[in-house]
Amino acid sequence: MSFLSIFEKKKTLTYKFTLFMKVQPRKYSHIIWDWNGTLLNDAWLCVEVMNRMLSDHGLSPLSLQKYRTIFDFPVKDYYNKLGFDFNVEPFEAIGMEFMMMYNLRQNECSLYSEVPEILETLKKKGYRQYILSAREENELKSETDKLGVGKYFDRITGLNDHFAHGKSDIGRTLLKALNIPVERIIFIGDTNHDAEVSAELGIDCILIPNGHHSEERILGCGLPVAYSLNELLEYL
Repeated sequence: MSFLSIFEKKKTLTYKFTLFMKVQPRKYSHIIWDWNGTLLNDAWLCVEVMNRMLSDHGLSPLSLQKYRTIFDFPVKDYYNKLGFDFNVEPFEAIGMEFMMMYNLRQNECSLYSEVPEILETLKKKGYRQYILSAREENELKSETDKLGVGKYFDRITGLNDHFAHGKSDIGRTLLKALNIPVERIIFIGDTNHDAEVSAELGIDCILIPNGHHSEERILGCGLPVAYSLNELLEYL
């Protein structure tokens, strides 16, 4: 085994231990889930749709690896990194173009295979579950119903537009509506933005590096990390 392999193994074990120490002693009763990339496997589609747009605008394509390295919130900044010129075409028009193309193919996306079983298991364990997403709320609710998991969530909260500017404000609204002690809540997501939102809301967070951000970026947040949803279940 190479030194690099040993280092990577130790890094993984260290973060698993950190996850156990930080999460296991807490008595969570409410779970707030991110949707895209955490429960819904759609990063690949975001790359395919964006590459079609980049080609149409004469810009260079991106790989899934590069996408996970540069994607961020607000998505306007991400579009800037890709080379879109908002002096030529406003962000709102480009953002709507993406969402229209994404929505035409959204039925091609599926949940990660273990999601239904995990949501059912957590429900049986007595957890109350919610979604907090940067996706437009009506489309989000429709999508969860079509995929057969809407029944697991007491509340589904998304944005009122398609421009994915962030989740902090709607997160505050959600917590106010729930009126739950923050120490009873755990937020589960797949991006640095989820880490930022949880910090702003004052709730604990676990990140899963298999969605829209790379493992390196996720580890850089310094938060507990689970490498799969099944691993996450061990601590909940």
